[in-house]
Amino acid sequence: MPLLAVVALVGRLVVLFALMMGVPLAFALHGHDPAEDAFIAGITVTAVAGVAMSLATRRFRRELRPRDGFLLVGMVWLLMPTFAAIPLVLGVPGISVTDAYFEAMSGFSATGATVLSGLDALPLSINVWRCFLQLVGGLGIVVLAVAILPLLWVGGAQLFKTEMTGPMKDARLTPRIAETARGLWAVYAIGCAACLLAYRWAGMGWADAFMHMCTTMSLAGFSSHDASFGYWDSPRIEAVAVIFMLLAGVSFALYFVAWQRRSLRVIWRNAEARAFVAVMLAATMLVSGYIWARGSYDSYWTALRHSVFHVVSVGTTTGYASQDYAQWPMFAALLMLLLGCFATCGGSTGGGIKMMRMLLLLRQAQRELIRIVHPNAVNPVVLGGQIVDARTMANVIAFMMLYGATLVTLTMLLLFSGLDVVTAFTAVIACVNNIGPGLGGVGPASSYGGLSDFQTWVLSFGMMVGRVELLAVLVLLRPQFWRR
Repeated sequence: MPLLAVVALVGRLVVLFALMMGVPLAFALHGHDPAEDAFIAGITVTAVAGVAMSLATRRFRRELRPRDGFLLVGMVWLLMPTFAAIPLVLGVPGISVTDAYFEAMSGFSATGATVLSGLDALPLSINVWRCFLQLVGGLGIVVLAVAILPLLWVGGAQLFKTEMTGPMKDARLTPRIAETARGLWAVYAIGCAACLLAYRWAGMGWADAFMHMCTTMSLAGFSSHDASFGYWDSPRIEAVAVIFMLLAGVSFALYFVAWQRRSLRVIWRNAEARAFVAVMLAATMLVSGYIWARGSYDSYWTALRHSVFHVVSVGTTTGYASQDYAQWPMFAALLMLLLGCFATCGGSTGGGIKMMRMLLLLRQAQRELIRIVHPNAVNPVVLGGQIVDARTMANVIAFMMLYGATLVTLTMLLLFSGLDVVTAFTAVIACVNNIGPGLGGVGPASSYGGLSDFQTWVLSFGMMVGRVELLAVLVLLRPQFWRR
């Protein structure tokens, strides 16, 4: 049975996930914090469940088929936050199961929306777990599995294409997909090590440097402090964050190719990377000039400092804050949320529709305008010197239609539940695009803790479909998917 074959692999991934809980447990044991028992229980339950799933379905193991990849990714992204929530339920006083699942989904999807307050008073291991979840979810646990489980009779190509973000998923960087996945994780690991050392150099303690490395390289945004980067109010620390957020906003595949060819020209010649940098620069200059002219800050240089940090933070879908930018003129705050919808590159750890899709849509619009004037002209969509085939364009257009429909549907559900329009719309934008904070009741100075259980589950679903990319999740809801 196809489902049982998928469950057989999910069981092994769950066991792997249980081992990952050893990281926060090590912090708990070292500091003797009160969450020790929560992580021991979480590891035990998760490992037993994974072993049971694997043993019960071991005779159904086989090479995965294309359809199985979508089912596996859907199951992983539903189940892993469930197990990740166990230490939160047991280790965070007063948290509900709904809120714990939301927090775990926010971590695993690298969103950064939190229901918690009083982060400074939480056990260190709980904050480490929240942040470490984002590091794991940054490139995706399924890509990790493809990288390290090639000997377990697992077909990796379908999983890799289903998990990776962006429209150009079929281009292989190496002959073997497992080698590609390992290469991407190697680049990711090198970036993480450099970020950790840079934060320590800038003035963070080792624990904070580790946690914020996790959430910077994954463009996720959880912090161990309620004030986020306002806790330090340090231009040096903010500068480190900006540099590594920008680096993580570019495709890790480009870094891998640059590494192979020993040349950085590969990165700059990439149309998507150039557009990403140009958009960030233009938005920073626009926002800094606007908020200074509107009197938000007396000094332009102060306005520039905070604009650089927040434009990059929100635009890359990280969601850090050093100021309550919801108090800025509404134009600036909405512009930054808009950037978070599309600015990061495909193959990066950022959320949103990706700059690649935006560029393709603009090229397609330009093509249609030319066709109106010259109906018989041969004018294919070209990006980066390559002709984009019709199938890719059809995929992009279908994705955008589903993306718009998802935003409208989830916003209407929140409005139906009684939420105000600003909070509802920006919460959906922030969760589906994995930005984290929105505006209104879920702004950078607030949390998602005031939402009802229904609203919280709606946004949990939004985070999942946004991270896995809509088509991979919504295809599971089609009756045709389940027919033989």
